[in-house]
Amino acid sequence: MLCFRLAPVLLCLVLGAAQSYALELNLKNKEDVTCLYAKWQMNFTVQYETTNKTNETVSIPVLGNVTYNESFCGDDHNASRLAVKFRSGFSWFVNFTKRVTHYSIESIVFTYNTNDSSIFPDAKDKGLVTVHKPVMFSIPLNDIFRCNSLFTYETNGVVHNYWDIHVQAFVENGTVSTKEFVCEEDRSSTTVPPVIHTTVPSPTTTSPPVEKPEVGNYSVGEGNSTCLLATMGLQLNITHDKVASVININPNTTGFTGSCQPKRAQLRLNNSVVKYLDFVFAVKNENRFYLKEVNANISLTNGSVFSFSNENLSYWDAPLGSSYMCNKEQTVSVSGKFQINTFGLRVQPFKVKEGVFSTAQDCTADDDNFLVPIAVGAALAGVLILVLLAYFIGLKRHHAGYEQF
Repeated sequence: MLCFRLAPVLLCLVLGAAQSYALELNLKNKEDVTCLYAKWQMNFTVQYETTNKTNETVSIPVLGNVTYNESFCGDDHNASRLAVKFRSGFSWFVNFTKRVTHYSIESIVFTYNTNDSSIFPDAKDKGLVTVHKPVMFSIPLNDIFRCNSLFTYETNGVVHNYWDIHVQAFVENGTVSTKEFVCEEDRSSTTVPPVIHTTVPSPTTTSPPVEKPEVGNYSVGEGNSTCLLATMGLQLNITHDKVASVININPNTTGFTGSCQPKRAQLRLNNSVVKYLDFVFAVKNENRFYLKEVNANISLTNGSVFSFSNENLSYWDAPLGSSYMCNKEQTVSVSGKFQINTFGLRVQPFKVKEGVFSTAQDCTADDDNFLVPIAVGAALAGVLILVLLAYFIGLKRHHAGYEQF
């Protein structure tokens, strides 16, 4: 059963004023209870080529005979879809996947029809055009996602504009949640305390002890499977404008997204203080992975913004098909002014099977490898000392024998 209503509103966008409608869908399952709820507004801007070989940009509001008939709930499986069709040949689908602790917005598919001359006058190419946008945006289960601010994506010449969003893809027991997972643009440090945030005082004062960060679990999905897993507590140490800051990441109020490619994988964290913190992994020698890159944009308590990127790191090295683990505190030195301390770390960015970590390479093996040359060097130094002692003792006895004559 589908229950919906439309109410007109206006929004002026950068590319012009376009009429839009508030869309609302209360999708019910076979037991006639709500299983997916969404209320939002959207429109699109599209660039196309005319027969005169000029590029034109048009705005596409969601108008006309709007239907939701291809929407479905994941009653017997872990996938749901929110589907909208409007005008003639225009459609918009968003696919959700349910996981153990969260659900993900996996992809958005938008189709437009350049045969519609009222929107695409004098279009050179006629027909249906479909653009696919992987999203990989995760929301805790039993939370409703809320974003009143303008939320924008761009892909293949199409700009997606969304705002006033309220969506819960897997509604429990037919009751839409009152607990909100708020987008970064809507958050404020006064209403959502996402981190334990302290400023280290000058050396003339006593620094308060900094608590260890809570360990969080993060994952990136690819289709119906998981392609990246990470478990870690994160503490950011930043020196900016002569002020030192220590920021503990709170996983309970931190969102995460990411992407996976054959030789590159990314995990992105964000909250109201951390606009983004990227961990980028790469494959080397076709058989190992490592942390290659860290990018960050962070708002500090003094009102300044710290932004930094390092694409030449070499941490967390392990064989492909395994995970990297380090339970002790470890430091990733991104720069002289930016270090990340990790606690209870375990990562696997490639070849994740059945959504669980593979056998781990422990960081203590790195310590053992480091101790071997030290032990060998110490042994050689000991042998050298013994040889020198024997030489000097023999030399002294030799001189003593000459003095007897």
